Amino acid sequence: MSLFDYTLRELQEKLHKKEISVTDLVEESYKRIDEVDGEVKAFLTLNKEQAMEQASQYDEERGSDDATLFGLPIGVKDNIVTKGLRTTAGSQILDNFNDPLYNATVVNKLNDAKSITIGKLNMDEFAMGSSNENSSYEGSRNPWNTDYVPGGSSGGSAAAVAAGEVPYSLGSDTGGSIRQPAAYCGVVGLKPTYGRVSRFGLIAFASSLDQIGPITRNVEDNAFLLETIAGHDHMDSTSANLEVPKYSESLTGDVKGMKIGVPKEYLGEGVAPEVKEAVQAALKKYEELGATWEEVSLPHSKYALSTYYLISSSEASANLARFDGVRYGKRAEDAETMLDMFKRSRAEGFGDEVKRRIMLGTFALSSGYYDAYYKKAQQVRTLIKNDFEKVFADYDVIIGPTTPTPAFKVGDKVDDPMTMYANDILTIPVNLAGVPGISVPCGFSEAGLPIGLQIIGKHFDEATVYRAAHAFEQATEFHKQRPSLGGAQ
Repeated sequence: MSLFDYTLRELQEKLHKKEISVTDLVEESYKRIDEVDGEVKAFLTLNKEQAMEQASQYDEERGSDDATLFGLPIGVKDNIVTKGLRTTAGSQILDNFNDPLYNATVVNKLNDAKSITIGKLNMDEFAMGSSNENSSYEGSRNPWNTDYVPGGSSGGSAAAVAAGEVPYSLGSDTGGSIRQPAAYCGVVGLKPTYGRVSRFGLIAFASSLDQIGPITRNVEDNAFLLETIAGHDHMDSTSANLEVPKYSESLTGDVKGMKIGVPKEYLGEGVAPEVKEAVQAALKKYEELGATWEEVSLPHSKYALSTYYLISSSEASANLARFDGVRYGKRAEDAETMLDMFKRSRAEGFGDEVKRRIMLGTFALSSGYYDAYYKKAQQVRTLIKNDFEKVFADYDVIIGPTTPTPAFKVGDKVDDPMTMYANDILTIPVNLAGVPGISVPCGFSEAGLPIGLQIIGKHFDEATVYRAAHAFEQATEFHKQRPSLGGAQ
């Protein structure tokens, strides 16, 4: 049995009793990475020397009042800046960004809690993708079956946890990039309310949508990690100045009287029968636990996909303008003029998907098209947000599938961008509305691949989302199953 088959609470108890050391945990992580990452390809950069030094130091400092994350190894998505540790955002244009000068706020919070960063995790380039196949390095694979994708863009973050390489990780979610890979890999992934977690030090894709969040093996671990990384940050003007609840205290297992809304749009055309069956079985489980559910409607969800790609691509075209070969990152060699250097550096540094979205966004923001596309998309975004608020006036949470299908095979959709984009159709509305959403395992397909249940809550009401997720998790066994690659089945 791997040490990482224990919960964070159990690992902390073992540390307090001195049954294990911090060094044991860090060594276990690197041992597992050596064993399986050749197949999973979750990590882009390892932090072994510094991690082992920290582990030795923390073993000497151990006390009875250590925080929940004390001495525990974590993987960090490679678009979250880490001081002195290579940060590429999965792109060749940042391939030589080996020594960042500062930490993201979430990394500083983890360091304050004395968690240990094991390394940086693979991702779709600049978080643009749903399968991890857009990484400019070799794409990650799904630990349940390495012929399949782990999802994206936080595919490395989810795969590393599912494979037992780290007990928990950080990802980022712009249109489903935490929840979708969590569903594909059979782990727990939360997108917090926009503004709940600081974005300072997150390499921006779409600033009004991006949000850092935790990926773990169970709901309680997820709550512990969010308690650590959430909170107001004066370095982020979009950070909410609200008190952070003790989310772990909301995990009572009691959902009696909870009112659940189930959008008819989330179980319609395009959702695989086995996914529908798993969600319907989950709803029956909630009935057994004392909750009630009713069908509701989010009528503007059908416009979410086009709205999202117009807004996110427009923001990406502005955010990625800073990568020009001048200050850091790739610079084209033998350029004859400064303009030629700009053009060639960006042409050589960005991949096809990033170029596609920059071009779409630049067009949508251009003179004569701004009102017709970008402004219209923002207006529809408001309608989508209003849909959620109307439902939440009568219901505690909204529940449906995280993804329309289980994971697909590597290479199956890489040449079909529109089909690939549709994989996020059930997660995108959550980002457009800015509300929190979590994915928890709720079943397996005939091929043995995980299926995810998405639970969506009101703004800044992660506590209720966690309560609903934890009650379902405790009443089922799905979260206890492990891929044979990453540990005991």
